[in-house]
Order: sequence, then C-alpha cells, then structure tokens
Amino acid sequence: MYDVWKNVLAEIEQQISTANFSTWFQDTSLLSTDNGEIKIGVKNSFYVKQLRNRYLDIIKTALTNNNIPITSVDFEVQSSAKSKVRPREVVASDNLVKSRVKKIKNDLENNTSDTGLNSKYTLDNFVVGSNNDLAVSAARSIIDSPGDRYNPFFLYGGPGLGKTHLVQAIGNELLKKNPNLKIFYTPISHFYSDFIDAVKLGKGKEFNHKFRKLDVLIIDDFQFIVGKEKSQEEFFNIFNDLYQLNKQIIVTSDRLPSQIKSVDERLASRLTWAGAFDLQLPKFEDKCAILRAKAEIMGAEIEPEAIEYIAENVNTNIRDLEGEFSTILLMSEVRGLTPLELIENGSINVNKSSKLRPISSKQIVEKVAKYYNLPVKEMCGKSRVTNIKTARQIAMFLLSKELNLSTNKIASEVGVKDHTTVMHGVKKIENDLKLNFTLRDQIEEIKEKIYG
Repeated sequence: MYDVWKNVLAEIEQQISTANFSTWFQDTSLLSTDNGEIKIGVKNSFYVKQLRNRYLDIIKTALTNNNIPITSVDFEVQSSAKSKVRPREVVASDNLVKSRVKKIKNDLENNTSDTGLNSKYTLDNFVVGSNNDLAVSAARSIIDSPGDRYNPFFLYGGPGLGKTHLVQAIGNELLKKNPNLKIFYTPISHFYSDFIDAVKLGKGKEFNHKFRKLDVLIIDDFQFIVGKEKSQEEFFNIFNDLYQLNKQIIVTSDRLPSQIKSVDERLASRLTWAGAFDLQLPKFEDKCAILRAKAEIMGAEIEPEAIEYIAENVNTNIRDLEGEFSTILLMSEVRGLTPLELIENGSINVNKSSKLRPISSKQIVEKVAKYYNLPVKEMCGKSRVTNIKTARQIAMFLLSKELNLSTNKIASEVGVKDHTTVMHGVKKIENDLKLNFTLRDQIEEIKEKIYG
C-alpha cells in the first residue's frame, strides 16, 4: 500500500506547487482501500478540512490513474487518543494559578538538552497557514537535505509569530533523523556573552573551535547583534567556515540584515544568499486553525464560537493569541464553566490589538503623506508618478485595514474616481507585503505614528 500511495503522491506533486505539496501531503498515508472506500491518514483535523476542500478532486484523479477503484474518500486523523479536559468545580485561588504556572515553567526549563533545543518545538505542533506556508516548505527541504538548497536559511518576522518554534523544530526533526548530528541553538545575545567570557579567560580559540565542529548552527534574534563589532566579526568568520563545509546555518531576526544598523555589509549579503523567508501576521482563518490545533494537541474542549471570538479579538501576534487561549482554558477549569459561557457572562474580555486609540480617516491620510514628504493635496491628486501613486495606495490599504472603510468611501478620501481603483491599490499593497520587507517596515512605522 505504501508503494501505491507513493505513486499517487508523485502524480499529485506534478499538479500543485512544491510549497503546497510539502505542506499538505508530506505527512499523509493511505490507510485502506477496501471496497473502494479510501481512507487517508492525516496528522490533525485542520488538514482534513484543507485536503477535502482544496484537493479532493486532484486526489481522486490520482487514485483513478493508479487503478484504484473509488466509492468514497475519507480522511482520518492519526494521533494518540487524548483525554478531554472538561470544566469542573474547584475553588478559584491565586495559589492554584501560581502553582499551575510554576509547573508549566519548570516543565519547559527542564525540557532542554546540550544542543540548546527545546523538544516541545516540533513541526507536528506548528500550524501551517497562509501566513507561513513558504517558510515551512523551506524548513521541510532543510530537514530532508541540510546544507543544500536553503543555506543559509534566514527567517524574518515580528515578535510572537513562531520564528523560534520553527527553527527549533528544524533542529529537533534533524536530530530525529540523525542523532549523531552536532546541532546547536543559541540566541545571539548568548553567543555574544559566551564569546566575551571566552576572550576574558583566554579561551577564544576553544570558543571558535566549538562552533566550527557543528553540523547545524541556529542563531536566534540576530537583530540584537547591533553595536557588537567583535562578536559580529567572530560570527562572520564562523559563518564562512561552516558555509564552506556545507554545514547548515539558520538565522532568525525581526528584520532583514540590511535593515539592522551597523551590520557589516558582507555579512548582511551572505545571510540572504539563499533568500529570506518571512512569517506574517495570521489572518482570521489562520488564527482559528491555530487555536483548533492547539485544542486538539492539549486534548481540550472549546466551542467553535469561543475560538472565533478569540481569533477576532486578538490582532497582535500568535504568542498573544495562544496566551489568551490558555488563560480562557485555565479559567474554564477553575470556575467550572465552558469557555463560551465565560465569554458570554463577561468573565473574559479579550481585546488585544495594535490599535492604541481611535483614529480618523483624515489622520491616516495626513500621516501617510507626511511620512513620504508629500502635500496631502498632491498625494490625493491625479499624479501617476511612482512614489506618489505608491503613497496613495498605502493610504488606501491602511484606510481599508485599520478602519474597514468601504471602497467607495476610501475613493472619496484619497481623491480617486471609483472603487475599482481602490480595490486594485489595496490588492497591490497586500501582494507587495508578502516579499517586500522594506515596505512592511514602512507601513509599521506609519502605524506607529498614527497610533503613537
């Protein structure tokens, strides 16, 4: 049956993009074909929905082409049974909450090894969505062939979007495949302090040698290398030596190397030799998927309406999203109410947003114009000059995303004739943001000025 499914997958791979194939079909299996009733194994319920909605016809065609009769196709989650966490009546107390938090903290602190990796970070519990699918596809490629196509692997994104999780998951998956690999994960701040200590103790060569023996080096939060010239030079030399030996280098940052002040241009260029992959803020559907997967992993019961409420009201990052989720589950257990009951009776008020104060459409237009050193009248005029047109489209984008204005209203605010121009402008900025990190930083800076 393995060979049959392998042939089916080979055909599917020809029909869809490499990224989508790696994301949705990598961990599937053919469980049975009895009486034409096809059962396909997947790793969680989110995959069931995605495969059924997006790829069912492709799957059926591939099965037929491999002479497999079909009467029905179903998907089955292949995971160990989990006990359900149900609300129960207990006395709410600070001591209970503190003891639970302390236990979780101790569990995490003790779950590390001399690799620096935390074994809780895996690809199985990293939810794939439209905000991260390309980065996950590259990560899978690294796991299959470290030091090859994506080397170095530079991962970019704001705080709380899962950078640490994804790069540590790569390390853990590589160790599963080959326990003899020498892998080391470290935040750049630890690299810096360890290097300074080694120099003070006259052990600079030993420090250097330790890193050069590695098969995989994972550096987290590279943006904090600012102002540390000696450490930067040491990292540059280690990077070159590992790269020449085809050893895998993985680096995360909250921005591109070229946007980090005082980073050597040679190093900045080398870090993005194989491109830069970003993790974006999750959309509503992605957030719902993350919370459903987290509930499944935890074996927790939470109503769909409660999940949608959390996803709708947390607009900062995944860390905050999961934090609110965990808080609601804990309160549910402590108070003996379901998550939805807590929300409906007002016990929970989730409202995490990057929006710090109410704003008007006029403020957005003025701030965008000022940021690009343009008079408002000129930006909202008919000029087709590239920089003016781009500023106008950014204003359209922010009016849409921050105030949820109609396209007709936006058209009148920025001085364009009709709503189709607005639709085109907003869509263009959305597409550019996927790969244009400079534009993303500019928009974040404008938002800070709007809400600051």
